[in-house]
Parts: sequence; C-alpha cells; structure tokens
Amino acid sequence: MRSLTSPARRSWLGGALATGLLSLAAWAPGSAWAQSPWPTRAVKIVVPTGPGSSLDLIARALSDKLAARWGQPVVIDNKPGAGGMLGVDVAAKATDGHTLAMGFNGPVAFGPFLYRKMPYDPAKDLVPIIMTTSQPNVLAVNAARVPAKTVAEFVAWAKAQGGKVNYSSLGNGSSAHLTMELLMAEAGFAATHIPFNGSPPAAMAVAQGEADATFMTAPAMLPHVRNQKVRLIAVSSAQRPDNLKDLPALSEAGYRQVDALAWNGLVGPASLPEAVVQKINADTHAVLQDPAVRQTLDAQGLSVVGGPAAEFKRVIDNDVKRWGPVITRLGLKLD
Repeated sequence: MRSLTSPARRSWLGGALATGLLSLAAWAPGSAWAQSPWPTRAVKIVVPTGPGSSLDLIARALSDKLAARWGQPVVIDNKPGAGGMLGVDVAAKATDGHTLAMGFNGPVAFGPFLYRKMPYDPAKDLVPIIMTTSQPNVLAVNAARVPAKTVAEFVAWAKAQGGKVNYSSLGNGSSAHLTMELLMAEAGFAATHIPFNGSPPAAMAVAQGEADATFMTAPAMLPHVRNQKVRLIAVSSAQRPDNLKDLPALSEAGYRQVDALAWNGLVGPASLPEAVVQKINADTHAVLQDPAVRQTLDAQGLSVVGGPAAEFKRVIDNDVKRWGPVITRLGLKLD
C-alpha cells in the first residue's frame, strides 16, 4: 500500500476559476447573485459518506432551510465509498446544474497525491462553493484494550505491541487516516489501517475492539465515551478548541507537525455558472447563521465557518500545498 512514487502535483491556484471568484472584500451574502433565477427543479446534495456521519448531519441541517429559500426540494443522496470519491464524482460529472456534493479533505485535496488515477480531477472538474464547518480530529482508543490516558502513554503502548495495532478511519485518504499516519511516522510506531465508509462504523469499530484506536471527529465518538467504551486522549489541532478544552493538543505532547483540521463544504461541477455558485454560497452562508442550525451543528462539535467561495478555495489550496509533500514523504499510495 506504500510507494515512494511521487504523484503528479495538482494546484488549485491561478487560472480562470480563480479569476471568477469574488474576493473577501467584495463578497457579501446579500449580493445581486442571490437574485439569480435558480433553482428551477429539485437540488440534490450528494453525501459521500454514510447516514449519521458528520457530512450527513451537516447536509440535513441545511437542507430544509435551503429548500425554503429556493422554493424547491433539497434531496440528500448518500453515496459512500472509495474514500469519498464515489459521491464527489457524481457531482463532478453532473450536467443538470442542480447536483452538488458535500466535500471534505480527502476526495477534494488529498486524492491526487494518494491515487495514480482518480475518476475526476479535483482542480479541473470541481468548483468550491462554501466551507460549511471545520473541526479537529480526536485521538480515541478502546478503553478496555488500551490502558493509555495520555499521548506519551499511547505511543509507548503502541511501540510495545510490535506492530500489532489496528486503527480505523472514516475512509482511505481522509484527514483522520493521514493524521494517524503522520503521528506514526513522527512517533515511530507501526499500525494497520482499517478504513470504513463513514465515521459511525469507524467509531463503532473502536468501541467494539475491532480497532485499537482512531482519529475521528468528536461527535462520532461521544456516545461511546459516555458508554465508557472509548477514551479520548488528545485533539489534532494546534490549540485546544473551545468545545474540547479538557483535551490536550498533540502539540503539547511534542508532536507539533501533527496539526490537522478536518473541513467540510459544498462543491459542484466546474461547469456550474458563477452566478449559481455565488447564489448557493450566499444562501448557504445565511442558513449557517440561523440560530437553530448553529445550535444543531455546535451540539455535534462542528464549528460553523461560512464565508465566500474564494476563502474556501484558499483553504483547499493550502491543504494541497501542505499535505501533498507530507503524503509523498510518507510514501502513501492507495492504488
């Protein structure tokens, strides 16, 4: 599964797409784009992970209020598989002007470095619309099998297992997958990756002892923490997030390079007219400010982001530039 072959570098920077996006200074949710006569039919949001996953929760939190604004149904279509690529590919190839996808780091930014061939080219076939939420991953372990309560204890325990450690993730190429691979490289222990299609089954694997550990968004792990099946050890962000103040950051344990943020957002096919991109952006940003929506997302440990399409594109660009060399250095290949 590992190879030292370097994948072709992908860059979202420059080009006609960047020219068409609004700058931070010029962007406003109430802009004229919001008056564009769209949609004219039901809008489909493809979720590339399973029901109950963070992406699924976000899409469903937005769907009713977007439908009310647009006067058309918003249909959620779960298509998990291939580390999120199956679902995102549906949106990338859509020609009806009414199909979007919930994107995340893996199939939007990391994929070109992990796969020799993808069914779509993220840089050419997708347009970023709006970043909906972001959140760090938490390092979680099976409470019965793993005695560790700190990062140092976990690393020491993992080294003592002689490579007989399993870890789960929500899918190949996800930020959770790459965060654990980076920690393994930095800390010097070995483990076997068990990928799942979404966070709920990956979290369940740790709770049931099929996997010893995982990096996962907090919402998926909290029910198992309450049942005392899982113990949380640290967060993957550089600093402790406000809603997880009791958990130390990995940087506090000396792993400053292991700083990973999972993000989610709406993407569409590159053929989507700019006016439609800006309308979806403005309406989704407005819905994200709705108190009920924010409360729903906050309760799941998801930090609302919003903002212009150009800012979402900048986040993707930064992930490509930062994680591409890391993936290449680790020698990770998934095909």
